[in-house]
Amino acid sequence: MTLLADDHTSAVFTGTWTPAKGGDAPVVSPSTGTVLGRIGIAGGEDVRDAAARAARAQRDWAAASFEERAAVLRRAGDLLEANAEEISGWLRREGGAAAGMAGFQVHVSAAECFEAAALASQPHGEILRTAKPRLSFARQVPVGVVGVIAPFNVPLILGIRSVAPALAVGNAVILKPDPRTAVCGGAVLAEVFRRAGVPEGVFQVLPGGVEAGQALIADPHVRVISFTGSTEAGRKVGEAAGRHLKRAHLELGGNSPLVVLDDVDVDAAASIGAWGSFLHQGQICMTTGRHLVHEAVADAYVERLAAKADALTVGSTEEDGTALGPVIDAGQRDKIHSLVTGSVDAGAQLRAGGTYQDLFYRPTVLDRVGAATPAYAQEVFGPVAPVVRFSSIDELVELATTTEYGLSLGVLTHNPMRGMEIADRVPSGIVHINDQTVDDEAVAPFGGVGDSGTGSRFGGTRANLEAFTETQWVTMQADPARYPF
Repeated sequence: MTLLADDHTSAVFTGTWTPAKGGDAPVVSPSTGTVLGRIGIAGGEDVRDAAARAARAQRDWAAASFEERAAVLRRAGDLLEANAEEISGWLRREGGAAAGMAGFQVHVSAAECFEAAALASQPHGEILRTAKPRLSFARQVPVGVVGVIAPFNVPLILGIRSVAPALAVGNAVILKPDPRTAVCGGAVLAEVFRRAGVPEGVFQVLPGGVEAGQALIADPHVRVISFTGSTEAGRKVGEAAGRHLKRAHLELGGNSPLVVLDDVDVDAAASIGAWGSFLHQGQICMTTGRHLVHEAVADAYVERLAAKADALTVGSTEEDGTALGPVIDAGQRDKIHSLVTGSVDAGAQLRAGGTYQDLFYRPTVLDRVGAATPAYAQEVFGPVAPVVRFSSIDELVELATTTEYGLSLGVLTHNPMRGMEIADRVPSGIVHINDQTVDDEAVAPFGGVGDSGTGSRFGGTRANLEAFTETQWVTMQADPARYPF
């Protein structure tokens, strides 16, 4: 079964879900530089037209039974699983994902659909007490049209985790994927939901840039914006949404710490640390951006971490056996390298990596890092592991909290209760004790605090209902009320 057309310059990239008024752009493999095809780019007029269509179509979709919506979402999950090989191929070619990461994205995306199918039948209200002779209750109703703005780095998951639950509770959805991953993060989902039976206009995909994003936020038909991206861009999205009095769920950057206490198995800890920093070239919001290591085990930890970095294969993700693929583009590569060289200039010791060829950046370990070191103080979004040493828990907590971010925290220790004590003192939306900082499950709430986001959550019944519905108070009584005038 082929999900997308073989002629990648026609049916895949043109259709009712893909606009052309904003021009078009090439779809490029970051591994090889090969142009895989072209994709239509949405302009502001495309977004406004799509929002009007979505608002009209949403009424019937919301009126459909929960069984109908659940069936569509189950079919979407089945289609993702049935076409996993083809979808993974696009994630590898266009998204620069290694085979394992590509497969993980498909697996989680299917799970998001199945969980959303179950969401459609969940209770959506509560009976309230009232002092009057009437029935009083609160119910969750669809917001109408949800705008989803998804990034390039994990495009399939970071789109579907908002798209699926928003559809499940009766909303129409407009998805704006990053143009750099418009196929694996956009065209794939458009075709999956078309085949799953989503009515025309209920789900639309509009790849685009700043103009499309601004139009989506400003359009009066769109009542909720779900944005995943950098903190800098998220601030602008939040400000614009506030001007238009609409909710914005902002899932933003991170500089997540992995704490290594003095009672760990150092070999196991270094393996965990390497995975947390180097998976998907470090292009994950939850990537382990800071290794906070007790001085008693720091030398051994750095030695083993550097050895693991040196042993990893870096190359085209279109080939099997590659551990790390390319970063997304030259701009991101140059930012990574600038932070690494700036850190070395500031006194950090380069223990592994620090070099690149084309878009392939070697996994990098920096030792003797301080709180002001560029690669420690800023989110690198690349395969870089800065190591800072500490001698006491109070010093550790101070180091861990000297950041504006608060997305994910990992603590490695033989005693999990020590991990909980640290978690109590370090603000973070996610905590993993005896694991690294990167994880995602469709059933779990996900979100950060501080500059990592607005604290909104995706995942799980309660979080998704709160994110994509409005609460409406309803009363009813047998006889009309009587008043003195």
